[in-house]
Amino acid sequence: MDSANTWLKKLPQAALDYIGARRVEEVECIVSDMPGISRGKAMPASKFAHSRHIYLPDSIFYQTITGGWANFEGEERFTDPDMVLTPDFSTATAAPWAADPTIQIIHDIADQAGNPVPFAPRNVLKNLVRLYAEKGWAPVVAPELEFYLVAPNTDPTREVEPPFGRSGRRVPASQGYSMSAVDEYGPIIDDIYDFAEAQGFEIDTIIHEGGAGQIEINLPHGDPVRLADQVFYFKRLIREAALKHDCYATFMAKPMQDQPGSAMHIHHSILDLKTGKNIFSDDSGAETPAFFHFIAGLQTHLPAATAMIAPYVNSYRRYVPDYSAPVNLEWARDNRTTGLRVPIAPPAARRVENRLAGMDCNPYLGIAASLACGWLGLQAGVMPRPELKGNAYTTEGSLPRSLREALMAFEASEALRAAVGAAFAEVYAAVKWSEQDEFFHVISPWEREHLLINV
Repeated sequence: MDSANTWLKKLPQAALDYIGARRVEEVECIVSDMPGISRGKAMPASKFAHSRHIYLPDSIFYQTITGGWANFEGEERFTDPDMVLTPDFSTATAAPWAADPTIQIIHDIADQAGNPVPFAPRNVLKNLVRLYAEKGWAPVVAPELEFYLVAPNTDPTREVEPPFGRSGRRVPASQGYSMSAVDEYGPIIDDIYDFAEAQGFEIDTIIHEGGAGQIEINLPHGDPVRLADQVFYFKRLIREAALKHDCYATFMAKPMQDQPGSAMHIHHSILDLKTGKNIFSDDSGAETPAFFHFIAGLQTHLPAATAMIAPYVNSYRRYVPDYSAPVNLEWARDNRTTGLRVPIAPPAARRVENRLAGMDCNPYLGIAASLACGWLGLQAGVMPRPELKGNAYTTEGSLPRSLREALMAFEASEALRAAVGAAFAEVYAAVKWSEQDEFFHVISPWEREHLLINV
C-alpha cells in the first residue's frame, strides 16, 4: 500500500472487507444538514488521498427543505464563509448501491479558527453528550426506525399509495407483526439486510408495522452519536434498496391519511462512567431518583423541544388519537398509549422510551432534543407526575398541535435553548419559521375542493 493510500489503514474493518482486493474509485465526504439530508462533495479516491481538508459554505445550514433560505430579519449572513471538514474515519462505510467501489465518510465540522460549528446538527448532539460526560455519565440510546414503502409518486397532487407486493396486490393496513406482509416486500428487505451488512451495521429486528407497507427496523443500543450516524446512513440505505425495486421509501411523519404515522422511538438509559452501571437502577434493582428526574425532564421540556422532534407542518398530522401515536406526556410502565413508556426490562437495562419523535426528524437533533430534556430534569431534581394507569389516549393532550405553536414554545424556553446552544437555536428557528411561511403560500386540494364554489 503506497503512501497515497495510507488513509485506507484508518478505515473500519467492515469498509475494508467491502473493498477487498478492489480499488476504491470514489469517496463521498458528507455531513448532515438541518433536515438530515446528506450534503458534501464526491471526489476520486486519488484526489481524497491528497486532501487534508474539505470545505463547504456554512449556508448549507440556512437552507429550508424546499431549497429556500432562512429569513434572519435583515441580518446579513450569506457571505458564505467556508467551514473546514475533517474526516471522521470511524464513520467510513460502503456505498454498496454504487456502480463502482465507493466509500462514504461523515466529516467533523469546524470554522476556520478550529472551533466546532455550533449549529451543525452532529455538533449539537456531541455537545449534549459532553454535558453528560462532565457529570460522569454516558447516555445510551436505541432508536426504532419506522417508514413506509410506497408506490412511485412523481405527481405531488396524487395521493400516496402502498406498492404492489410479490402477490400482485397492495398490502392492506392492520398487518402489524405479520410475517406475510414482510414477505410481500422480501426482495427490498433482503437488499436492506445486504446493504446493512456491507456497511457494517447490525439490525436488531425488522417487523411490519400497523400501516399498509409500513416497516420498522430496530437498532441495538449504544453511543448516541454513533447511533445517530447509523440512522443518518440508514435513511439513505433504505431509500436506495427501495429504488432498486421501483419503489419509494418515505420517512414522512404522515404520508397517508387514515394510516398510522411513522415514529423514531428513542430508548434512553444512562451509565455511570466509573462503574458502568445504569444510574436508573440502584444496587437492589429498584428505580432511582435519577430515573424519575429524567422522566420529569421529558414531561417538562418536551413541549418546547417538539419543534426539533416534529420539524414540519406534516409532523403534527401524526399526533392524533387511535393511530398508535402519543398525544400526551404521561408516563407508565409497559403502556404504549403514553408518550413516555418504560418497557419491561431487568434493572441493568432499565430505560425510558420517548415515543414522541417522528421519523421525519434529523436523527442528530431528535436524539439531542430528547437528551436535553432529560438532562434538564436531572439538573432540576424534580419528580414527574404520577404514573398513568389505563388508556392515556383519553387524557388531555399537552403537546403543541402545529409547527407554529411548537416554534413559539421553542423560542420561549431559555432552558432548552441554552442546553442545545443559543447559536443553533437561532439558526434552527429561522429555518423553521421560513418553512412555516412557505407552507402558507400553498393552497391545498382540500381548500379548492370545499371552498372554491361553496363559500
